[in-house]
Amino acid sequence: MDSSVTKLAVIGSTGSIGRQALDVVRALPGRFEVAALAAGGNTALLAQQIREFRPRFVYSFAEFKPDTGEVLPLEQIAAHQDVDMVLVAAAGKAGLEPTLAAVKAGKKVALANKESLVTAGAIITREAKKSGAQILPVDSEHSAVWQCLSGEVQPPVRLILTASGGPFWSYPAEKLAQVTAAQALKHPSWQMGRKVTIDSATLMNKGLEIIEAHWLFNMPVDKITVLVHPQSIVHSMVEYADGAIKAQLSYPDMRLPIQYALTYPERLANAGLPRLNWNEVKSLNFEMPDMERFPCLRLGIEAGQKGGTYPAVLCAADEVAVEMFLAGRIKFTDIPRLIETVLERHSAAANPNIEEIEAADTWARHDTIGIVEGLHQCC
Repeated sequence: MDSSVTKLAVIGSTGSIGRQALDVVRALPGRFEVAALAAGGNTALLAQQIREFRPRFVYSFAEFKPDTGEVLPLEQIAAHQDVDMVLVAAAGKAGLEPTLAAVKAGKKVALANKESLVTAGAIITREAKKSGAQILPVDSEHSAVWQCLSGEVQPPVRLILTASGGPFWSYPAEKLAQVTAAQALKHPSWQMGRKVTIDSATLMNKGLEIIEAHWLFNMPVDKITVLVHPQSIVHSMVEYADGAIKAQLSYPDMRLPIQYALTYPERLANAGLPRLNWNEVKSLNFEMPDMERFPCLRLGIEAGQKGGTYPAVLCAADEVAVEMFLAGRIKFTDIPRLIETVLERHSAAANPNIEEIEAADTWARHDTIGIVEGLHQCC
């Protein structure tokens, strides 16, 4: 194998980010060897991917017997000596253990899983310093910040993350209570997985991204702000001490930040990536987020400021609340109410180890489910 070929493990290969990452691999022949594929319950698609890419290592959360490839646990795949780079694209809690294993092993980690850094950012960044691991952000907002920091010798004074506002930005508060799952899953700008799409609609994704940016760029939470930008062309901005602001702009397509993370520090031509047509860009609009109508953003900021196990509880409660909304058990507006109740009931650990983080996660899931079941029993 040519030493210039990157041996890539894709954790979450059948999800939205995983599928788009494999599109990038196809578009750059000879640049990558897909050394491992790991996925959830979509075993039919995983089987197709295995037949196409012939990985050495395979994992599935569901019962699955691949035609080829050695079945290994996620953590072993992420840390394996025959893997150069790990793309962590699994959603939710599932991304934490492979991320931590890859970081401890000193790998390049292309990170698309928000929850890993949100819940265990102190641990992961500490282990990365020990091992020399590189954490390369895949989220479009964090990729934009990363690109805007390139070449600068002084740290920024502020990070500005942009948000599309989701499909309900213009909805009045009383109309939000009537939102259906089908409506919430129709994002105006991006093609994403179900969980991330709902988080975008509630603006919880921005709360999580603020915490993630805090750990990625060593920036205090109160120096990270959010602007709603419906066109989704400016992906984030960075402000410097002299008042200059750098922005990264591109067509809203996740394959661009995925490719940038996978091929960094190079920028490679990819005919499949769309270009901005400036004849069609009529305006670029920005406004401050409304945290009264979208309180999930406020909850994310508050959890990030408190630290400890609060972010783990935030993530776990949100994951359960989103599942219940998609299942029709709670209203769209119940998502932030439920999360806030669980956060208020939490007894936090200030400097948690991984076991305390996992315990907080488990407690939050049980408490969230218990609250909903109690409401259904009494009403």
